[in-house]
Amino acid sequence: MNRYCVIIPTYNNGGTVTDVLDRALKVCPDVFVVDDGSTDGTEVEGVTLLRHDRNRGKGCALKTGFKAASAAGFTHAITLDADGQHFPEDIPALVEASDLNPDDFIIGLRNLTSDNMPRQNTAANRFSNFWFRLQTAQKLEDTQSGFRIYPLSGLHGLGLLTSRYEAELELMVFAAWHGVRMRGVPVRVWYAPDGERVSHFRPFRDFFRISVLNSVLCFGALFVGLPLGLWRKIKG
Repeated sequence: MNRYCVIIPTYNNGGTVTDVLDRALKVCPDVFVVDDGSTDGTEVEGVTLLRHDRNRGKGCALKTGFKAASAAGFTHAITLDADGQHFPEDIPALVEASDLNPDDFIIGLRNLTSDNMPRQNTAANRFSNFWFRLQTAQKLEDTQSGFRIYPLSGLHGLGLLTSRYEAELELMVFAAWHGVRMRGVPVRVWYAPDGERVSHFRPFRDFFRISVLNSVLCFGALFVGLPLGLWRKIKG
């Protein structure tokens, strides 16, 4: 039987995380909040709180949450951001898809053409989608969505996982190389107006890191992904 929990990584989202948490608890009673070294006095109650002594990045926060969820006996982890962009009310739609396909990654597909979608997000997502398809031979319309369901048994390469935003791309690529399918489910998205949104994405530095990672993953696709795919075909 599938057991689901929610993992919410947060860093200085004190103004939004409580609302996200309260709404998530209405649809899933088991929630882990990973405080990645917040300095804004972020406090949450009524859930399992995991803290980093300093900011280590979203990849490290996810890894901490996955380990705690696995140790607690959960089979699947639902991840969503703490800034309020995701609607926890859409969790049941993702869970329904996961129940039908329990070995797949379930990705919340945002409407990338919505009026309030930041233009740089749309461009970066298209860039990422292209490289993901090249590296895995799987097509996905929103590779940068953080609203997902991970089957914990399908996670690969956690020991190699990078520390920041690019870790979410790595998780998908490593899983795809091992035969895990990506399945998209439409979800709603909301972005706060300019000046109100808390974002820790560093456009130039993080885009450079993602570009380097994509180059490495392309080599990995040749020497790891392709051989693994051929081996699965040989085994039938």
